[in-house]
Amino acid sequence: MKTLKSIMLGMSLLLVFSAANATETPAVALTKNYTINTYIDAMTHGKLNGINNVLDQNAKFSILRGKKVVSYGKQEVIDHLQINKDVEMDCTTNTSIVESNADYTLVKVDMNYHNSIQSNYVTIINTGEGWKITNVYSVFK
Repeated sequence: MKTLKSIMLGMSLLLVFSAANATETPAVALTKNYTINTYIDAMTHGKLNGINNVLDQNAKFSILRGKKVVSYGKQEVIDHLQINKDVEMDCTTNTSIVESNADYTLVKVDMNYHNSIQSNYVTIINTGEGWKITNVYSVFK
């Protein structure tokens, strides 16, 4: 009976520790590079693994269309990405850091299509939970 109790206790502990480690991307992994690479993978390759973690809950996405700015929230962008999951964009991507310090980084992500360029200015902030995207402003050239 002692052996059965020991086995059950061991299995319970294993289950608890497994569940604790099953959370999505830990804050330590939310580095600047991880955050921007996850964004690029989602936008250009349709790979959504981790995108929900790197987007701040209040993230705002703005697109300049003609003379009008259209804005979207996190959930609208996630829904759009789900529709286009695993869709590979026919573009090349270049990134450059516009500005960076210990708590804030502005990254320019250019998506070069055959006859146009989509420039995304991605703001990532060092939150208490790692680096997260708070704002994306997109312009088409």
